[in-house]
Amino acid sequence: MLGLDVGDLVREAKRGRVRRKGGAIDWILWQSGTARLLPRLLAGRTRGPVFLTDRRPGPARTPAAADLCPDTGRARLSYERAEYLFKQATKDIDPTGAGYTLHQLRHSRLTHLGEDGWSASMLMTLSGHRNLRTLGIYVQPSTEAVAAALAEHDPGRRRH
Repeated sequence: MLGLDVGDLVREAKRGRVRRKGGAIDWILWQSGTARLLPRLLAGRTRGPVFLTDRRPGPARTPAAADLCPDTGRARLSYERAEYLFKQATKDIDPTGAGYTLHQLRHSRLTHLGEDGWSASMLMTLSGHRNLRTLGIYVQPSTEAVAAALAEHDPGRRRH
């Protein structure tokens, strides 16, 4: 996701072209909320990285040309910096007070969609997993979600 360039976005179709692990080309999809926020993030830019650091790199840390925005001179946001920012932004809602990681975000998104009834094939397509075993690492429904699903499909339950 952090490797997205502005030219990879097809904004009217709410999708963007990404390179997955192993080099395969795939598409990420987004919903209306992201579509509404995207113009603010891009701030009129038509080229360069989508996600940028908050400041320009110093002379000792010159990134590759492809990782620099030609309009602002700012560098592509690194995973480490994105992780730090996400942890800072989520400290107040994390019961441990440490803030959540980007890895936890990935897990929670797939888990919540699974709890909402998404099929394994839809979750695999969304996440890029090619194997149910690896998908299962990410989709871990809560006890409450399993109980609710069982109650919903309980043949002994009264229906009105």
